[in-house]
Amino acid sequence: MRTLMIAAAILAISGTFMAEVANRMTDNAAQAKAAEHTKVMNAYAAMPADAGARRVALSPDNRGHFQADARVDGREIGFLVDTGATVIALTEKDAARIGIRPFDSDYTTQVNTANGPAKAARARINRIEIGGVVVRDVEALVMPDKALGQNLLGMAFLSRLKRFEYSGGRLVLEQ
Repeated sequence: MRTLMIAAAILAISGTFMAEVANRMTDNAAQAKAAEHTKVMNAYAAMPADAGARRVALSPDNRGHFQADARVDGREIGFLVDTGATVIALTEKDAARIGIRPFDSDYTTQVNTANGPAKAARARINRIEIGGVVVRDVEALVMPDKALGQNLLGMAFLSRLKRFEYSGGRLVLEQ
């Protein structure tokens, strides 16, 4: 009887030990799988375009134009999206709001606008964001307020996107 009790105790201890080993093996396998999944998720997060494309869809205003509220170097500025404009064009007033204040002597670039020819000053925008779509280090022109009624978001911004298209009555910007 004593031998049976010792054997039962050994089996119980062995069973408990084996159960603990099995739990640890399962936990380690789960942790390894989670770590592998995290690596995959981080790899996808690092892929800019296809895996996690940033996109924004703009609806037309009552005139059929696409307006965009952008964050330009930390300040909110409104734009008219203009695929016919080569660069980003800023009014003097809005340029000053983001810290761009050209001297009169900086207005050396001749441009043709819907209002006729005008002089503009070259500038650079560090960062412009529209709904998560971000373009950095982009060329812009500052124009006198009398020559430009509103800011224009031209091809200097749009050409840096993966794509932009008119779809379903909206202008889709994708990066």
